[in-house]
Amino acid sequence: MRKLLFLSFFALFLISCGSTKNTGKIPESIIGKNEVKTKTTRKVSPHKNNKITAKRDDENTSEDSEESPKEIKKGIIDYAKTFQGTRYKFGGTTDAGMDCSGLVYTAFQKENITLPRISRDMATKGILISFKDIEEGDLVFFKTSSRNTINHVGLVVEAKRGEVKFIHSTTRAGVIISSLDEDYWKKAFVEVRRVI
Repeated sequence: MRKLLFLSFFALFLISCGSTKNTGKIPESIIGKNEVKTKTTRKVSPHKNNKITAKRDDENTSEDSEESPKEIKKGIIDYAKTFQGTRYKFGGTTDAGMDCSGLVYTAFQKENITLPRISRDMATKGILISFKDIEEGDLVFFKTSSRNTINHVGLVVEAKRGEVKFIHSTTRAGVIISSLDEDYWKKAFVEVRRVI
């Protein structure tokens, strides 16, 4: 019984935020649009240069504050970076340990934006964008297991001079920043989505 339980856990561990190779190519198309659930009165638009009106629960004013999408993305990225060095923990969402989707979920929650908890479900939100249009704050998705399904997500923290860096949680190193120029991530890459 113990062996069966161990094997079941090990199988789950391998398919979540995994680390096996896949030979996907970087897509260049734009497809579909989906809504994102938000908490409080925050309205999220996936289009550039729109103001986002947000009324936070912790504000004691009756006026709405305005934050640009750029400011919100910066807040999400900065908060995600505070978890660098956090160990990997399947299902985790705290500094005691977190998985890849837990990191992204928690970072967006800090800005009152609710995303699905699982990476493959996150990949149904926002808009699919061309790789050449990637920006900080976008989500990058990967297939890192032999199953043909998205099982890993990262948050783009830098997109300059053709290099894309993203923060994510790996089973081997915990929360780290990696580059899409690395062969492993380049081969496992599936798509980019913009939520904000």
